[in-house]
Amino acid sequence: MKNRTEVTEFILLGLTDDPKLKIPLFILFTLVYFTTMIGNLGMILLILLDSRLYTPMYFFLSNLSLVDFCYSSAVTPTVMSGLLRDDNVISYNACAAQMFFFGGFATVENYLLASMAYDRYLAVCRPLHYTSTMTTCVCVGFIAGSYICGFLNVSIHIGDTFSLSFCKSNVVHHFFCDFPAVLVLSCSDRSISELVIASVVSFNIFFAILVILTSYTFIFITILKMHSSSGYQKALSTCASHFVAVSIFYGTVIFMYLQPSSSHSMDTDKVASVFYSMIIPMLNPIVYGLRNKEIKNAFLKVIFNNINSLRPA
Repeated sequence: MKNRTEVTEFILLGLTDDPKLKIPLFILFTLVYFTTMIGNLGMILLILLDSRLYTPMYFFLSNLSLVDFCYSSAVTPTVMSGLLRDDNVISYNACAAQMFFFGGFATVENYLLASMAYDRYLAVCRPLHYTSTMTTCVCVGFIAGSYICGFLNVSIHIGDTFSLSFCKSNVVHHFFCDFPAVLVLSCSDRSISELVIASVVSFNIFFAILVILTSYTFIFITILKMHSSSGYQKALSTCASHFVAVSIFYGTVIFMYLQPSSSHSMDTDKVASVFYSMIIPMLNPIVYGLRNKEIKNAFLKVIFNNINSLRPA
């Protein structure tokens, strides 16, 4: 049967229908996005300005900040404009583009988190071989591989989703174009598409989780062998923040993408999506950066230098 695509635009229902909540939510998400932008771009700038931070760990952190800013930017401005407009219409191509960039950068973050865990494993468990193993070429290879895997995966999803026919409802029960919310609108048989998406996403998630859990298992074993109370403190400082961010990220992604569309509650999905699309990118600079002494020292150095430059000679 010939593929038919009669839908030329989609209507996003947004977060709420209550007009009394729209302005407060707009102010809230404006503050969230502003904090995300300042935190992540500030982190990148801070790492670029301080030569002491030219290490593999901060190279990964700067790329994580860039990815957080990009995939938040793919969603949050749409949410903010939707709260101010009664008719939140997005074109067919713009919807596909939003899904591409959001899904691509989210998958890149998935592999970056695994790369950062492996980097910490080498730093703690193989300190004598760390500099010879985590060379510039290796770090660039990890970053390039993360981007290639991320956008190759999302290209598969986009091609599979938009090869279906959309000839019935064009109302997306979500505040942005996300794969589960758009897929349910298709009038084609979507069972194969759901299976493809679930399989690819499952591989991405469980591969990264396996690397993270394996890396931190060896880290804990190495620290426990130190036979000192400081070892436990080092374990917490090394792993606690990372596991908090990882748990939120993977918990919401698994909840969203690894269940059949028939089991989805759109209202519940919206709440989960707010966490991984807007809250996590805002929290990551705090979790990974502001609790780090070297980041704090670099920040204070920049502030101190700026104050001195303003003083009269």
